[in-house]
Amino acid sequence: MTSTAFTRLELAPAQHEALEALGYRTMTPVQARGIPLILEGRDLIVRAKTGSGKTATFGIGLLNGINPRFFGAQALILCPTRELADQVGAEIRRLASRMPNIKVVMLCGGKPFGPQKDSLQHGAHIVVGTPGRIQDHLTKGTLVLEGVKTLVLDEADRMLDMGFADTMKTIIADVPKSRQTLLFSATYPDDIRKISQKIQRNPATVTVDEDVAHDEGVIEQLFFEVKKHERQTTLLALFEHYRPDNAVVFCNTKKQCAEVAAFLIKHDIESRGLHGDLDQRDRDQVLLQFANGSCPVLVATDVAARGLDIKALAMVVNYELPRDPEIYVHRIGRTGRAGEVGKALSIVADSEAPRLIQIENYQQQPCACDVLASLDRDPNYELKGLMSTIQLDAGRKQKVRPGDILGALTGDGGLLGSQIGKIAIMDNSSYVAVTRDAVRQAMNYLAQGKVKGRSIRARRLK
Repeated sequence: MTSTAFTRLELAPAQHEALEALGYRTMTPVQARGIPLILEGRDLIVRAKTGSGKTATFGIGLLNGINPRFFGAQALILCPTRELADQVGAEIRRLASRMPNIKVVMLCGGKPFGPQKDSLQHGAHIVVGTPGRIQDHLTKGTLVLEGVKTLVLDEADRMLDMGFADTMKTIIADVPKSRQTLLFSATYPDDIRKISQKIQRNPATVTVDEDVAHDEGVIEQLFFEVKKHERQTTLLALFEHYRPDNAVVFCNTKKQCAEVAAFLIKHDIESRGLHGDLDQRDRDQVLLQFANGSCPVLVATDVAARGLDIKALAMVVNYELPRDPEIYVHRIGRTGRAGEVGKALSIVADSEAPRLIQIENYQQQPCACDVLASLDRDPNYELKGLMSTIQLDAGRKQKVRPGDILGALTGDGGLLGSQIGKIAIMDNSSYVAVTRDAVRQAMNYLAQGKVKGRSIRARRLK
């Protein structure tokens, strides 16, 4: 018997029978490390990507503690989308296939409320659902969570990205404090860390992906020495050579910022300028489009970028070196976070040689320099956002929640949960990112359909 064999787990015979029938022989790393901790009753943070076997990890663990004779909700699993909830529910049912009388109920938006209410009235051991619909059932009194022993937040980072923070907080407040809390997330940003501190007790951490094993990232710095008139050509060559998913290009003036953004757009690199002349509304929209993947490149001045915190930034480019080496270090510190390797590339004209020396002195190491000729050019290169942002003319003050938008688009709108990205709710407007191939379908629905029972005007941000 190997140390990663499922047979070494202390489970009920019926659970072992189900695992045997499903062909589960050897545990994945997340299962081998996570399941024993769950069986011990520990709270758990699991940092693992899709496909790591995380559903079976919490599924096997929570099923071990279910009392089939008590027909009340004993486990609650929150998922960001209906598709994920369906997958999780199906897997739990398979894992429970040899356990008599275990009832799993799915509560997701985009499905009729009545049949869900009826299912709950007949009792349910395990509830799997999306935050918006779970909250609806709690508000209407059709779901009672006082018997929940295990709470699972699956893809917690995605739920936060989609704007469910307040909804999750409301739901968790209804779950007994004596519960076991299992938090699964592909990434571990500060928001997740703060939630864990509030809702978990001395959690164990399991990290199975090397990419997220270290909080400290690596920044590769490279300086390109060019003639002043080669600055734009070099910038374009950097994109063609390194082909980043996203980037921030730093400029020293507002005028330079506008010129560079226009230059990149002209060469099929979708970008937005972020500078002091923007009013707050435009600034918020630019940052929102960058954060949700609708616009891959920001061209920013230092003042406009103050307080800018972007996860997973692939590349920073200094279009011109700043005069202060501290500003240089601050600029490049925005890439290479959370275990990722980031690129910090700088374009250096002849006249900026003294600034280069200052940076070397400040960092107490020589700067690695290169030339334009070393870069591989691609005349067909283009960089477009994977998503597109739709603005709705209703928000927090109109009592619109992320779940309302998600439910409408994945219900009557017919979109898949995987086609919907971040949702942001403001006071009088809301923003939803959808994949480019689904924009027309989403806009067609919003032009005729309803969100939360009423028509809402929508426009696509350019």
